[in-house]
Amino acid sequence: MEIYSAENIPNKKIVKFFKSHWGSSEMVLSSGVYDCSKLDGFAIVNDKEEIIGLITYIIKGKEIEIISLDSIDEGKGIGTFLVQEIEKHAVKKTCNAVRLITTNDNLSALKFYQKRGFVLKNIINNAVNKARKLKPEIPLIGNNGIPIRDEIELIKKLD
Repeated sequence: MEIYSAENIPNKKIVKFFKSHWGSSEMVLSSGVYDCSKLDGFAIVNDKEEIIGLITYIIKGKEIEIISLDSIDEGKGIGTFLVQEIEKHAVKKTCNAVRLITTNDNLSALKFYQKRGFVLKNIINNAVNKARKLKPEIPLIGNNGIPIRDEIELIKKLD
């Protein structure tokens, strides 16, 4: 797998990627409102020069916060590879933890991150209801028919 810094991928390609997967590149979380197409990150590109995996992040103090993680072909190690790249990058930047926020319906993300050493840190009740005021297209019902209401913060301390 070939990994690239997001700054080395044409921005229009990143914007197109987010629009096709999320409807827009805007992400609204309790930690802030982000245009993912303008964030630092890493991408994996296939031999046709298509993005097949993309992770974006911000650095806050001594922590890296993952804002988005997408893998086109799940189960092939793309997401794991991107998270490992963020962890290596965090160490280079002298960060001591990687954190992220996901929604209560995203059971696959909760499983994915916990298998990779992340632990639950905080539940932000009704955070998604607040986010909908800024981004009304966030659906009411998510994965597995679960109402999307809360955010779950996960963290992984780095040695």
